[in-house]
Amino acid sequence: MDLIYRTPRAIRDKKVIDYLNHLPINLLSVEDDESITDLFCKNYIKWISSTTNKKLVGLENFPYYAYSQGTTESFDKFYIKNHNKRFRCFKGEYLYHQLTWRNSWPNWCYIEDGNLTVGDAVVVSIPFSDTGDIHISHEDLLDQCDKLGIPVLVDCAYFNLSQDIEFNFNHPCITDVTFSLSKLFPVGHIRIGLRLTKVDDDDSLFVLNKISYVNRLGVYIGNALINEFAEDYIVSKYRNKQLEICKSLNLLPSKTVIFGIGGDEWRAYNRGTATNRLSISNHLC
Repeated sequence: MDLIYRTPRAIRDKKVIDYLNHLPINLLSVEDDESITDLFCKNYIKWISSTTNKKLVGLENFPYYAYSQGTTESFDKFYIKNHNKRFRCFKGEYLYHQLTWRNSWPNWCYIEDGNLTVGDAVVVSIPFSDTGDIHISHEDLLDQCDKLGIPVLVDCAYFNLSQDIEFNFNHPCITDVTFSLSKLFPVGHIRIGLRLTKVDDDDSLFVLNKISYVNRLGVYIGNALINEFAEDYIVSKYRNKQLEICKSLNLLPSKTVIFGIGGDEWRAYNRGTATNRLSISNHLC
């Protein structure tokens, strides 16, 4: 089977591409603008909070922000901060975690493989990477982490591509929340993201932001995109097309617009769970 549905990609929306192709960029002006990063982060938080198609609860508990190279840079900082812990994630989670842990933290294991214990650290995605919806054990996981004092990073890479989901950040265990534009707009290689935390612990990501030693070109492009397009632009535009494509391929439509969930005929796309997730981005425009 041709695995053309394997990798999640941003929808190549014509309006977005035309906007990017005609975006005026004065590189030296962007390079010299020391205020641009703080402006982007504040605008990004307001833009996230403007969502009209999902419920967002408790994000105000994370007042400290930092520009991140997508979500990935925030993952690395979380690993370093919790370097003496055993890392945990659900099966079907973003492969980057397992690829990183196998070399530096080989004692990591899936949440399904054993009870959580004091000394663990957890990464979980909302929407969940393998379904585009909330993981069935999500709230139970966070309740356990609350009780055991286990730090949790919540990866919201697909936030802006989802609908009809409640994002509840009112859990003491959550220390880091990350967002990215890489899956929403075709700017994945420009690395545009945001990390929110409850405290400013002056880690290396905070230090880089405080001295404005960040990817200012990514900051500029990210700020331009969120000023031009509504938070729910892609979902509102492509939801009906998603339903059509899923019907034609015999898939269940995910709550994340670029995904469909397949049955046994799509086992080639299985990622270690009961779910066969397909990325249908290439069919949506």
